[in-house]
Amino acid sequence: MATKYSPGEVVRRLFAKHGARWLLALVLTLLAGGQVMGMLPAFLTERIDLFFYDMRMRIAKVETDPRIVIVDIDEKSIAEVGRWPWSRDVVAALISKMTDSYEAQTVAFDVLFAEPDNSSGYATLESLAHSELKGLPQFGQQLQTLKPKLDFDARMAAAIQGRPVVMGYNLSNEPDAIAKGQLPKPVFTLASLGGRRLDATNWKAYGANLPQLQEAAEAGGFFNPLLDNDGLIRRVPLIAQVGDNFYESLALASARSALGATRMKPIFLQQDAVMSDQQLRDYGALESIALDTKPRPTFIPVERHLTTLVTYRGRGGVHGGAFRYVPAVDILKGRVPKNDLAGRVLLVGTTVPGLYDLRATPVSPNYPGVEIHANIIASILDGDFKQRPEFAVGFDLVQILVIGLALGLLLPLLGPLWSIVLAAGAAFGIGAFNFWLYDSAGLVLPMATALLLIAALFICNLGWGYLFEYRNRRAIVNLFGEYVAPELVAEMAANPASYNMEGESRELTVMFSDVRGFTTLSEGLQPNELREYINAYLTAMSEDIRGNRGTLDKYIGDAVMAFWGAPIALPDHAARAVATALKMQQSCLVLNEEFAKRNWPPLKIGIGLNTGNMRVGDMGSKIRKAYTVMGDAVNLSSRLESITKVYGVGVLVGQATRDAAPEFAYRELDSVRVKGKNEPVPIFEPLGLASELTAAQRASLDKWTAALALVRRQQWDQAEQEILALQQENPHGLYDLYLQRIAYFREHPLPADWDGVTTFETK
Repeated sequence: MATKYSPGEVVRRLFAKHGARWLLALVLTLLAGGQVMGMLPAFLTERIDLFFYDMRMRIAKVETDPRIVIVDIDEKSIAEVGRWPWSRDVVAALISKMTDSYEAQTVAFDVLFAEPDNSSGYATLESLAHSELKGLPQFGQQLQTLKPKLDFDARMAAAIQGRPVVMGYNLSNEPDAIAKGQLPKPVFTLASLGGRRLDATNWKAYGANLPQLQEAAEAGGFFNPLLDNDGLIRRVPLIAQVGDNFYESLALASARSALGATRMKPIFLQQDAVMSDQQLRDYGALESIALDTKPRPTFIPVERHLTTLVTYRGRGGVHGGAFRYVPAVDILKGRVPKNDLAGRVLLVGTTVPGLYDLRATPVSPNYPGVEIHANIIASILDGDFKQRPEFAVGFDLVQILVIGLALGLLLPLLGPLWSIVLAAGAAFGIGAFNFWLYDSAGLVLPMATALLLIAALFICNLGWGYLFEYRNRRAIVNLFGEYVAPELVAEMAANPASYNMEGESRELTVMFSDVRGFTTLSEGLQPNELREYINAYLTAMSEDIRGNRGTLDKYIGDAVMAFWGAPIALPDHAARAVATALKMQQSCLVLNEEFAKRNWPPLKIGIGLNTGNMRVGDMGSKIRKAYTVMGDAVNLSSRLESITKVYGVGVLVGQATRDAAPEFAYRELDSVRVKGKNEPVPIFEPLGLASELTAAQRASLDKWTAALALVRRQQWDQAEQEILALQQENPHGLYDLYLQRIAYFREHPLPADWDGVTTFETK
């Protein structure tokens, strides 16, 4: 008979079994929510959302838009008319054909006319009339008669005058850019906005058309797009700022002309209920632009920086786009039926190689720039815009919470097959719903974070068992890493047959480090403070040792024991040990800065290093063993550490270590006979890499070497003189020690057989 549990017991059992995964799901959901709210970086999700946005346009059905035609200055036109740029009388004839003969609704130029046209020779003749031929009035009179025929710029301006022609120009923020040509009338000014600013792109220079051409035109617009981080064009500013004035884009100016609108009005976000007048002026965010069209205004929504998303139709070009291309020469020669162009918006651009205005877009890496304007014009004429709504963040947050809570609760209760079905179904539902909103309402809503959350929840649940086992294995490795550095453990694990814990004799370098004045230090700290103090010290020293491939042997109270060269052989074990000792001294200085902030006493350590043959392996009793080193060379290292305070130095090394690490510079301090050894041992203080010593340091070292030689020859006066000079240059406890010794030796003469060795009777 099955056991029946109360609802509370069921919940308790479920939580005991799945609580960790539910908690993980909650954490993942909160992280996703934080990312949506802007608390975490969003680079990856932004790229994924852009991918889906691009994909939706690439799979959209392409239909030719008959209202907009590209007048193409193509190779055929160049072959029949001549190389580009054409003389302005030809362009004037083209304008007359488009506006008068074909009765175009609007003509817009995605071409710039910034330089005067002197191809007729009129400028040269006019110069002669004012110089060499100034005395011939008949020449000047005849030139004035010919001016209407020879001044091609004037002929083009006359062709533009009174006709629905929109001139295009370029804005620039290049460091060396200058203002050239004449801008059209601004659509807004700072004064007309009543102190409210607009969140528009700001430009400092421009390359515009000749004044007489722009003045004759109905309007003008810039043709600058904006590049996303991946170099693609998805947004185009509809309005940009130059100085105190705001100007419309070529697409907006062309659409406004085609719709018969003469004015536009900025529609600000309705924030008056919660914002002061000053905040409104500072906020300056537009909701849309209103054109004064009949019978009702046309509203054009805008996004940040007064941009609009480009709805690309097709892959672009003569054969892959949604717009018809007509060679310019066919219009000039009247080869195109009038009904094909009458009442259309004509955009004049070029597809000639070398002049082809190609741009990288989501639908094609080589998309005609003139078609970008055509797509925006089509969106304005249709009132069909793709936009990121203001509620996008709230929408994303809601869908993340629903997905996170639902999948987080259900996935741990399901088997692998149903987990796959549930996760795949959730992902499909998110994608389908977002695509439907895009097609039906023109809303571009985020879904990358939701899809990533679904993937994360699914992977975490499916891989829970593996991750749990991996965590257990990792814990074992970390435990063993308390004795041997984890990176060395990993290296050993790659070739376990080459390593064992059996004892062997090997040349190693061993280190002992101890805190100076630990008893006094401990008396001045509370127990908890002392624990934190020692933990900080041992952690920093251990990191330095293991960071340079050292094996951390043990802690002996406040002392640290380590060695180099086992279990993994290191040919440069001595050099690594010396470098580590110097690094530990630097780490003490860093720790002291933190200790000073807490009014703790400064940390001072002494380090002894020695190199030699020693026994290394798994040693101890049946109850407890440890991987450690033993031998006479080990004992000497301990003795060297204990006498560092006598010489006022932080690091002492033996002769063998000095010989094994010759790349460092050393100061010989003495020749000593430590307790337990009969043979004297030279001791040295490492100063740093020999190649990094300054000239002053080398000079000071040479002086000390000479002074030490004088002491050993018992030339007390000269030695004292040299050491006093060194003391004045750079005070050091070592110099005090030897000055005291000299004074003592003067009063207590040395025996004739003195060998210059200092004997230490204590450990």
